[in-house]
Amino acid sequence: MTASYTRKPSTAQEKQLLAQSDQHLACGIRSASINPEYSMVIAGGRGSRVWDVSGNHYIDYLLGSGPMFLGHSHPAMVEAVQSRLAAGNSFLLTNDAAIELAALIAEVVPCAEKVSFHNSGSEATLYALRLARAYRGRDKLLKFEGAYHGMHDHALMSAQWTTKVADFPQAVSNSSGITANTAEDVLIAPFNDLQTTEEIIRRHADELGCVMVEPLCRTFVPAPGFLEGLRELTHELDIPLVFDEVVTGFRLALGGAQEYYGVVPDLCAGAKAISGGLPFGFVGGREDIMALAGRAGVESGRHVRLTGTYSGNVMSCAVASALIGELRQPGVYEAVNAKGERLRKALQELLLAADIPARVLGEATAFQPWFIDQDVIDHRSSLGYDWKRQFKLQDLLLDRGILKGQEKFFVSTAHSDEDIDTTIAALADLMPELKAG
Repeated sequence: MTASYTRKPSTAQEKQLLAQSDQHLACGIRSASINPEYSMVIAGGRGSRVWDVSGNHYIDYLLGSGPMFLGHSHPAMVEAVQSRLAAGNSFLLTNDAAIELAALIAEVVPCAEKVSFHNSGSEATLYALRLARAYRGRDKLLKFEGAYHGMHDHALMSAQWTTKVADFPQAVSNSSGITANTAEDVLIAPFNDLQTTEEIIRRHADELGCVMVEPLCRTFVPAPGFLEGLRELTHELDIPLVFDEVVTGFRLALGGAQEYYGVVPDLCAGAKAISGGLPFGFVGGREDIMALAGRAGVESGRHVRLTGTYSGNVMSCAVASALIGELRQPGVYEAVNAKGERLRKALQELLLAADIPARVLGEATAFQPWFIDQDVIDHRSSLGYDWKRQFKLQDLLLDRGILKGQEKFFVSTAHSDEDIDTTIAALADLMPELKAG
């Protein structure tokens, strides 16, 4: 794939499938572009590539919104599924695959003295919140403006789609169908503003069940001392600090953002990077908090219900264990971070050379261009960015055989040096069109 790549038009088969999608799926067509001309139906993926029904192949930086950290159809994932499937995959009882995975997570994730298994990142953040509330005996959640913690009601307050801002700590709902009372249980603080956050936490300390934070908030990198300050303050007040590591877990480092940034929370929610794309999530944390989900919670009258029919199923657990094994191999993170950083740096330099106002924010394997001519440290400072140019970039990349989501570039261990070279060449080629708007 080069800058001369030609994208084929949709075939009759793909057009028919798109029409059926629009007719039968409530959310319509989930596409890599808001431009209907670029709508596609994915037929498969392997390594760093995906292809659509019409035969277009793309270097993939969407990666299913991040889960495919080792690429599509990784051999370890395929082998794990094939070796277990014939013996059954769902029992609602403790199985050896779940026990093995729990021990692995407890070994590599700093805060995870005990774990519970679930089916998605949304479930994981929901259950972490429930555990923290039970431990504290308090109802309110403090989260940060612009942070995305999944699709449950309390998470959909002042999340990444928020454009109408309110005075802190007032929450703004991001979806219909959520009760008005929900906003009363959520306090909103500005990410990277420790002083304002501390004032809110201290003022509402007797009401707070927990503080939940994405340590890398979308792509806003934590300012020096911010996470450390949160940790010190919540420890002082005995308010559980919850890291949402659905994106950062096993991606920034084997021990997640906890290892990468050197700050250990009381609880964490994880999912994507070790799921291999299967439904999976987990909560890990301090033994005294996690114990409320078991016998200790029953005996104390504070039992927290966390179970689900498919939680801890054999397939998801076996795949996660296999992928952790791959990530523990020497040099894996050094190699993927080097490739990701090369692409991130090249993108920033090309935008600068083209005189396009932008900031490229994030870490080596998860970063995003923000088309705005000012420093961006949190959600509110990002408002006013040129979203039309963001969408234009997606389409220009698709024209050159490169798939990117509406936000981040996700880099996987499957991306080769040639993939990175090709992507940088494509970015250089499209800059004049991107500048023209």
